[in-house]
Amino acid sequence: MENETVSRNFIEQIIDKDLQEGKYEQICTRFPPEPNGYLHIGHAKSILLNYGLAQQYHGQFNMRFDDTNPTKEKVEFVESIKADIQWLGADWGDHLYFASDYFDRMYEAAVGLIKKGKAYVCDLSAEQIREYRGTLTEPGKESPYRSRSVEENLQLFEAMKNGEVEDGAKVLRAKIDMASPNMNMRDPVIYRVAHMHHHRTGDKWCIYPMYDFAHPLEDAFEGVTHSICTLEFEDHRPLYDWVVREVGFEHPPKQIEFAKLYLTNVVTGKRYIKKLVEEGIVDGWDDPRLVSIAALRRRGFTPESIKMFVELCGVSKANSSVDYAMLEYCIREDLKLKRPRMMAILDPIKLVIDNYPGDDVEYLEAANNMENEALGSRQIPFGKELYIEREDFMVEPPKKYKRLFVGTEVRLMNAYFVTCTGYEADENGVVHTVHCTYDPATKGGNAPDGRKVKGTIHWVSAAKAVPVEVRLYENIIDEAKGVYNEDGSLNLNPNSLTVLKNCYVEPALAEAKPYDSFQFVRNGFFCADSHDSKEGAPVFNRIVSLKSSFKLPKA
Repeated sequence: MENETVSRNFIEQIIDKDLQEGKYEQICTRFPPEPNGYLHIGHAKSILLNYGLAQQYHGQFNMRFDDTNPTKEKVEFVESIKADIQWLGADWGDHLYFASDYFDRMYEAAVGLIKKGKAYVCDLSAEQIREYRGTLTEPGKESPYRSRSVEENLQLFEAMKNGEVEDGAKVLRAKIDMASPNMNMRDPVIYRVAHMHHHRTGDKWCIYPMYDFAHPLEDAFEGVTHSICTLEFEDHRPLYDWVVREVGFEHPPKQIEFAKLYLTNVVTGKRYIKKLVEEGIVDGWDDPRLVSIAALRRRGFTPESIKMFVELCGVSKANSSVDYAMLEYCIREDLKLKRPRMMAILDPIKLVIDNYPGDDVEYLEAANNMENEALGSRQIPFGKELYIEREDFMVEPPKKYKRLFVGTEVRLMNAYFVTCTGYEADENGVVHTVHCTYDPATKGGNAPDGRKVKGTIHWVSAAKAVPVEVRLYENIIDEAKGVYNEDGSLNLNPNSLTVLKNCYVEPALAEAKPYDSFQFVRNGFFCADSHDSKEGAPVFNRIVSLKSSFKLPKA
């Protein structure tokens, strides 16, 4: 137990102390996304952290949409976020909420602040408010409307609510301290006029609360005990505490900040992704080159791999960047024992076994995963004509080349030894057919006389192979140049997507359903695409190659 205490992260230590001191009977956490885009890998850390803490302490986990800005919100985003969170395994049960559920209570809270002399209606424009706010080294200047009477403020605020005020003409501001060293405390705007249709409340409201006012109220209304957010909200915490204190909550929630999850050379900004989608550079928010949760799911990542990644990243107060290779390491580790290892040829040339008898097809047994016997075995067709990878034959091989060239003998995986006798090429010298003979005594891949071969290559039967499309992905960012150009645009990698149309796979792979994943021998891990796969004609996305540049640090 002593070691467990030492290893607990700082958030767990805070919760432990609060529970020991009796501040809360049960903890309640929440994940509160704004429905204005798709979630990305950074959000996964917050989801799993908040849900994990609720599970660990036998508490409650709330799922809440912060839908206070109807200008950017869509039902599409609400549904995508719900699907992502459920896929990650976070179960909110009956605790699904929307900020818009509380609009009436938020309005009442604002009225209560006005009555206490803690809020006022201001007629300054947004630009004037910025000018009056001061700088980090100079105090702000009080608004000329700050001294309005409670009665006048109540009347004006009601007029704002009743639609009698144009957008931008007036706002409601908290009355705090224009000389505060924290800029967020210099009479922040807490309500704005916006004659916009809301996806849930329709046209009932034409005023909407600002995030810094709405968010602490939502937490308090729901009984959230620990409001866990990222470090950029640390400077907002005094305002968070001011709101719940002045509105009068007896057991206010506690805001705790942790470091965001930053991945190297990836695009997570909603503005940039929206631009990529609108310009057709990617085929949607779930394009497999992105790191939205939907994109990772479509590419073939698993919830388990993302949980492993989040756990490896840990929880801290210090911002840092994590190499994308660590995420790739996690999916390799998750899939290598779970998925069958199948044969697929991505750049085919034909191999003809000249002494193979007739055109009949025989079936050979192959283990589905040599490292996991529980996955069983399968029968694969074999015949006179096969497809092999182009890189597995060379006319003039370099030293130490262990695959096919004229005169060499290699093993066909799970099949026979073959010896290369010649090849055919087109008028440009491009090889299209390799000729071999086989040794029927080596069935299964071993010679009875004990002779060894240096190379083993994979193959598929030409007669039974299924043609498929395969998509190979690289980072959408040109890693050598960094994420952004000097003008702020993205450094896009022109080779981020390679589509291979002329690929052949084992016939069993024709039955792959969307999201089914496999290891293609020597080529990597692949997943049947959820958008473009059709029954009997899957399209395969490469999840990750087999080789990793990431090494797990020693404990």
